[in-house]
Amino acid sequence: MKSKKNKFLILGVIIIVVLASSSKYLMRDIFFPYKYKEYVNEYSKEYNLDPFFVLSVMKTESNFDNKAQSHKNAIGLMQITLETGEWAAKQMGLDEFSKEKLFDESYNIRMGCWYLNELRNMFDGNLALMIAGYNAGPGNVNKWLNNSSLSQNGKDLSYIPFNETKKYLDKVTTYYNVYKYLYSNSKK
Repeated sequence: MKSKKNKFLILGVIIIVVLASSSKYLMRDIFFPYKYKEYVNEYSKEYNLDPFFVLSVMKTESNFDNKAQSHKNAIGLMQITLETGEWAAKQMGLDEFSKEKLFDESYNIRMGCWYLNELRNMFDGNLALMIAGYNAGPGNVNKWLNNSSLSQNGKDLSYIPFNETKKYLDKVTTYYNVYKYLYSNSKK
């Protein structure tokens, strides 16, 4: 009787170990995939961004749906608005900007990475400000930084007045930490 219990115990431990070790891979494949890897790697490298950060923004913005279009007319994987896209295309030296180009995976990821890099430069690499700027716009973030009730030092935000932006910041940050954990021992 005791040996049967031991066999079931050993079998149970083996099952738990297998499930625990495979759960990381299931989480990766199902909930936190490395979508558009070629483009994410290429443009992350070009703009010196962590690809896991780019994936976190993309997952939050569109959940990897290249046809996504918001009620604010933000388009594609990185949810770039027409206004931002037109401005970015000029700054990047891209010819003939159009709404349709924002649905192209490579074009959209490249522009999104370029914009994240611009935000990094604007906000001295402050990740929280970059994320808030991507969601609410850098103009709003600069206003908040200049408001002593929202920023005590003019460099960090102690309070974000837009609830949507606060939730967005929390979501991107959480996804970023999850991506780093799930892919920590794999090649980018």
